[in-house]
Amino acid sequence: MKDNTNKKTLYDYQARDLEHIFERFKNCPPDYKLLYQLPTGGGKTVVFSEITRRYIEEKNKKVLILTHRIELAAQTSTMMTEFGVKNLVIDSKVKEVAVEDNHMCYVAMVETLNNRLQDKVVDFQDLGLIIIDEAHYNSFRKLFKYFEKQFVLGVTATPLSSNIKLPMKDTYAELICGSSIGFLVESGFLAKATTYTYDVGLGSLKVGINGDYTVKSSEMLYGNVLMQNKLLYAYRERCLGQKTLIFNNGINTSKQVFVTFKEAGYEHVRHLDSKMGKPERKEIIDWFRVTDNAILTSVGILTTGFDEPTIQTIIMNRATKSPTLYYQMIGRGSRKLPNKTDFKVIDLGNNAARFGLWTADIDWQKIFKAPDLYLLSLATDEDIERKFRYVLPKEIIAQFPNSEILPYDIKEENKKIVAQGLKSSILLDKSIEQHTQMIVENSEEITEAYRLARLLEDEIHYRVKQYCYLIAKSTRNYKEWLLEDYMKRLKKMILMKI
Repeated sequence: MKDNTNKKTLYDYQARDLEHIFERFKNCPPDYKLLYQLPTGGGKTVVFSEITRRYIEEKNKKVLILTHRIELAAQTSTMMTEFGVKNLVIDSKVKEVAVEDNHMCYVAMVETLNNRLQDKVVDFQDLGLIIIDEAHYNSFRKLFKYFEKQFVLGVTATPLSSNIKLPMKDTYAELICGSSIGFLVESGFLAKATTYTYDVGLGSLKVGINGDYTVKSSEMLYGNVLMQNKLLYAYRERCLGQKTLIFNNGINTSKQVFVTFKEAGYEHVRHLDSKMGKPERKEIIDWFRVTDNAILTSVGILTTGFDEPTIQTIIMNRATKSPTLYYQMIGRGSRKLPNKTDFKVIDLGNNAARFGLWTADIDWQKIFKAPDLYLLSLATDEDIERKFRYVLPKEIIAQFPNSEILPYDIKEENKKIVAQGLKSSILLDKSIEQHTQMIVENSEEITEAYRLARLLEDEIHYRVKQYCYLIAKSTRNYKEWLLEDYMKRLKKMILMKI
């Protein structure tokens, strides 16, 4: 956005999109349903605010803007005012809209407006355009029966329905795509993201009726000590001291993250969830804005309608099967500042392996037309884990200064064993021998030896999983038994040699 003599103007890419949309206003039926896509941070609100201003000016008809959250309604109303559009927010305080009301623009939450329409206390005269923000949510559909003669413009960063059974192509006749994330980054409109991934076994996660991982199974995985330690390690390794926003898939997990960071000595950490009262949420968000090294662990609430350019790191402490949520989470860190041209993304849910990097090309037109095929094409958890290659972190290698750290590739070692006519079970025997040697070479006491063994847990998990894939026996119970047996044998061998 530029501000020139108090008149709001659009960037070139925004102006091009606006002209395409007004072309549809001119050439399509008055009840046409059009969908517009622009990445998070690209200025969707700016674009539809100028659309509203110009539409009212040219058509002399009223505009209704729908949102699904009160925070978004307030932000939209403020932006409209900045564009010189007088507007009325239809919230709990507005009990009716009379025929003689002289506003040309209304901003309303879905549920509130639905209640007013059911009570027949709202009368929009000369209403020509409905704009739906975050149009991928399906809560808006219930209102369409009240607006069958108006032009509907849906706006979203991800034109993929939140309910796969209700594809957006069944509601909207056409999709107009704005500039890509890659273009906006390369052109300097968005910050550049560097993504760091950590291998996470997602085999214990369950998928719910909404198509995404359940909160309960996510809490079980991300609430355990191993995952909490992995999160803390990733923070220290990649973004220590940076303003960090952490996304979780459960309130209990987020609270545990808060405790984990507190106990690790980080006082600048807060927890935020949707069940908190509005004053408390506001106080926490205000604190986050002004605290340079703040760590905010949250649950869902900040995926939309939250704009804080000073965020330096996004941590996805969760897995998701929703590309919409994936792009929303990363988008929270994409805003630029004069002293901020890049940001970090820490992925603890194999999300980048599933959806691709944030800036990767994505054909939204193809997804809009065939969402089922797109979702089916996404890599499965097992596919992702099979392709993952674990590399022992430098910080852990430094704990074994007396050892030569040699790579141990299960597949390559298996070829050697097969060539000798030996059994595959020898693979884990050799792995245990290698780990034992590393530990013994770098410790004189059993307590220190066990500490070093714990540092190797991620690599041990990885080797056990790769072995299970190799022998085509990868049930959860078998892997858990094999892992437990590995650790018992490792400790036994350590005791024999210390």
